[in-house]
Amino acid sequence: MLARQNMIRIIIGGLLLSGWLASHADTPVTPIISIIIDDLGYQYKLGQRAVRLNGNITCAFLPNAPYARRLAEQAHQQQKEVMLHLPMEAETENHLGSGALTQCMSEKDFKSLVHSNLATIPHVRGFNNHMGSRLTKSTRLMGWLMQAAMFRDDLYFVDSRTTTESVAQQEAERRRIAATRRDVFLDYERSAGIVAEQLIELVRHAKRQGTALAIGHPYPETLATLEVWLPTLEQQGIKLVPVSELIRIRQQRRILPWQMSSSHSPRVAKNSKQ
Repeated sequence: MLARQNMIRIIIGGLLLSGWLASHADTPVTPIISIIIDDLGYQYKLGQRAVRLNGNITCAFLPNAPYARRLAEQAHQQQKEVMLHLPMEAETENHLGSGALTQCMSEKDFKSLVHSNLATIPHVRGFNNHMGSRLTKSTRLMGWLMQAAMFRDDLYFVDSRTTTESVAQQEAERRRIAATRRDVFLDYERSAGIVAEQLIELVRHAKRQGTALAIGHPYPETLATLEVWLPTLEQQGIKLVPVSELIRIRQQRRILPWQMSSSHSPRVAKNSKQ
């Protein structure tokens, strides 16, 4: 365990230096990031480890998972923001688990399931899609989803962007639901090196655009890397905030545009989930 942590520190140290050299510039405003840990609720020990991560990590729980309610309570006690990770039908035949929304459902059943899924997670502040590459392309189905979410006026939505054809964010915003989208997947491969590289990309994106949102999973490789990396944020001049705060900042900066510190276009983030 100690040897693995030392190796991760070496990887992160080298990548932090290379990232600093590549993108260092004086920025007029502190870059802001959020990190969501998805797929929580099925593995208790890894879930506890995720919940105990340093800083304002946001925790997304699958509905009806055996440890979801218990871990969501712990996350709330640790002052972590809590989300519902809502399963949605994908283009592939991936197993979706309990509470999945599918295209063959009636409008009534679809909306009822959204409500019951939200009720399974205590302290829920927002929701994002688990898979969903098929459903998030449908204006009709995303319209149903956002209509169902309007029974509360304080929920936000994050489009996990499992397909570039997603219309989920625009359907949320059409109904005045606070919404944003994922910029970076941290662990499209289960490798500490990949996670470290994606964290550097997250910081680069935040320095270019002002804000950046990443999604990761409770893999041992991801958690170990974050445990080493998160304490370096102050040194890097990066602020980690809950997703609700990131959305508020992004909405403000639409009115007062971010003064970008670089003219380079961001790279497309890789995606491991559909």
